[in-house]
Amino acid sequence: MFSKPSPARILSRALAETRWRPGLATQPFHSEIFAPAGEASGTGLALTLAQDALAAAGEGDNTRQVLWVQDVKAIRLGGRPCLAGLPPGLRHRLIHVAAVTPEDALFALEEGLKCRDLACVIGEIAGNPRALSFTASRRLSLTAERNGVRLWLVRLDAEPDLSSARMRWRVSAAPSPDPRWNSAAPGTATWHAELFRARTHAPGEWILSDDTGTLRIHRDPDTGLLAAPDLVGLARATVGRSLAAVARA
Repeated sequence: MFSKPSPARILSRALAETRWRPGLATQPFHSEIFAPAGEASGTGLALTLAQDALAAAGEGDNTRQVLWVQDVKAIRLGGRPCLAGLPPGLRHRLIHVAAVTPEDALFALEEGLKCRDLACVIGEIAGNPRALSFTASRRLSLTAERNGVRLWLVRLDAEPDLSSARMRWRVSAAPSPDPRWNSAAPGTATWHAELFRARTHAPGEWILSDDTGTLRIHRDPDTGLLAAPDLVGLARATVGRSLAAVARA
């Protein structure tokens, strides 16, 4: 006679099946990335996530334009996009908008999401401006989903607040692996990324890297082990709770 699996085993299996990984065919249309302003980790991961989503959707060789919107504070903190530092496939099709205020940046983002001729939209807003309220984020989510244009909004030096973003990350720079052929060459872009909220995935932490334009889960250079979510740590109280409940906790 077969015994029933324990609740812990059922939970572990369910979490493993909903674990995020690169290359998923179904990806959200509105994501937020919280990152320090001084290391470009937020925009680096946003670009790689965008490439990963486009490739998964069969649009890896897309020639449509990419809209990049920054408010003036984000420009002061992190600088403007450098074409030479962008992925080769994006350099010739970037539209950059420098907005004076967060309100102007949000307007530009929403208008961009209405344009189905864009491949995707990337935004950078510094801090926690009052204009970026839950209502404003809800408008971005609905506009992105209605028109099928994905948004990655990088929040520089910001604290997680109420938002309707379907996926929310915390990211920071991680040590790059040693170059294979030239020890003096710069290493592969690598990030420590924490997915702390997602509608269809369990929270978790990874060491991610950009392998010549392909997003990969990288081996931890210190331990040599694949960085993966801790199934025990995933079952924490905030999972399944509303944002308002989390804010009051």
